[in-house]
Amino acid sequence: MTQQFWIGTVSKEHVERGKAGGFAQVCHGKCSPLKRMHPGDILVYYSPQLKFSEKTPYQCFTALGVVADKESYQVEMTPDFHPYRRDIHYLKTVDAPIKPLLSELNFIRDKTKWGFVFRFGILKITQEDFVKIAQAMQLTQEQSNDILS
Repeated sequence: MTQQFWIGTVSKEHVERGKAGGFAQVCHGKCSPLKRMHPGDILVYYSPQLKFSEKTPYQCFTALGVVADKESYQVEMTPDFHPYRRDIHYLKTVDAPIKPLLSELNFIRDKTKWGFVFRFGILKITQEDFVKIAQAMQLTQEQSNDILS
């Protein structure tokens, strides 16, 4: 299967929780986006804000990792919230602001309303766009070579 590249839209606070636990959770815990991912796919997180419940803008790419072999699974966070997760092998990166990349990213067609593309919480991008984001996040060439099929 051909390697795919994904962007999940998640607050910085929630990204940090996922990185600490080695998992991804997208679209408020829905299963279907995670089922579209395959082992070896790449997930990049974009964080429009710092915290989910607040509107403090952040607008940075905040994590990057490789989808693990394990299928998605459900967890109980509270008695009435059972989100799905997928294990991710996160790589060392730095947060990268999106604004300097806007003119270079092909998946952002309307550069004046660029945030609109993130509204569904998950989107597939090209390897070319992934490489631009990974470079901005200071992923080393060696790391990049290791994860690209």
